[in-house]
Amino acid sequence: MTREHTYPVVVTWTGDKGTGTSGYRDYGREHELAAEGLPTIAGSSDPAFRGDPSRWNPEQLLVGALAQCHMLSYLHKCATAGVTVTGYVDDAVGTMAETADGGHFTEVVLRPTVTVTSPEMVDAAVELHEDAHKSCFIASSVNFPVRAEPTIRVTGSDVAAP
Repeated sequence: MTREHTYPVVVTWTGDKGTGTSGYRDYGREHELAAEGLPTIAGSSDPAFRGDPSRWNPEQLLVGALAQCHMLSYLHKCATAGVTVTGYVDDAVGTMAETADGGHFTEVVLRPTVTVTSPEMVDAAVELHEDAHKSCFIASSVNFPVRAEPTIRVTGSDVAAP
């Protein structure tokens, strides 16, 4: 008998210093990792944590690490490509199958909603997710699929591009 478990987490970038990713040194790497019913974990590009049973479990942290790594790689790619990001929220979810001899993750789906400053940046903002995926150390280290399903928004617009 196989059972599946899901581990939804939300990573929110909080490092906009007022000009988004207008330059590589112009934005912070600060972000928050959250899941329903758990305390928020503040993170950066170098998070540290210890194994305390009253805190997040490894499955949630793995999903969060994948989402954080993708976001940090993505923000870097955007900054160097001239795509100004002013908001980023990822509603990521991981699925794990429990089996008789243990269990394993079957996939993680990243669902970032990214806000950019100009409609001309939307196509590049979508394409840069693939480049970010290739650069993510965590995604290249796991033995299950990690997919990104981004939504791109433009500052001041209600229109979103898949």
